[in-house]
Amino acid sequence: MTVNRPSQRQLVGIKDQIVSQFSDSDWKELGMLTETYEMVIQHPRLLRSLSWNDSDYDGNVLDMINNIIATAPNNYSILLDYVARKCPESGEFVSVEDSSARRIVFSPMVFKVPCEKPNINLVSVMMPFDSSMCAVYDTIKAAATTTGYECKRADDIWNDSTVIQDVFSLIFESYIVICDFTGKNPNVFYEAGIAHTLGKHVIPITQNSEHIPFDLRHHRYAEYLNNSEGRAGLQNELENRLNVLHEKKFQATWA
Repeated sequence: MTVNRPSQRQLVGIKDQIVSQFSDSDWKELGMLTETYEMVIQHPRLLRSLSWNDSDYDGNVLDMINNIIATAPNNYSILLDYVARKCPESGEFVSVEDSSARRIVFSPMVFKVPCEKPNINLVSVMMPFDSSMCAVYDTIKAAATTTGYECKRADDIWNDSTVIQDVFSLIFESYIVICDFTGKNPNVFYEAGIAHTLGKHVIPITQNSEHIPFDLRHHRYAEYLNNSEGRAGLQNELENRLNVLHEKKFQATWA
């Protein structure tokens, strides 16, 4: 998957994270992943200025990431993913695009807050547990995999004695939550509320627009038919949306 070329401000943000976190081996590993290994080790100043903590290291980093991105269209996406893994503290993992937005801190009484940190590459799915929905879940999972995400549903995990705690933990750890409102399932309504409160990107989908709660109808949603043609259209629409959010997570962090 490819993403658009970053703005200068985004490049500076990426550079700052690399300067604060990268080691010699990180650079070499990134070079292997982007097929620019020779470029990295042969750069006249990059690794030398890192080793000696020279003042020109920042400029050498900018020079190198520009060269890596220019080498192949897909290298920007690889660079973003690698930096996100190596620098997990580099940004917010909730879906707040405005870094100046007011934040709230709360301690839930019903749920335990997971020890695991949110995963910027995780998509979770909230939907009715019904055999007729299995093919829909497979479609969602295929869209997530194609766009570079891991995809989970509550029945994929069993970490707690209560299902709702596992659901909360899964939503908490996710970057994106896909909610299928087909059938007006009250559990999905509840889970969508949790996801919105936690600041996640929520993607509503449904087989019937009348099943979308009134308070959410101002949000864009994907309507589909549960047949092969309808699911193919759903997969395509989800891939488009997930591709946008794949880049937006870094725009939010480094805008």
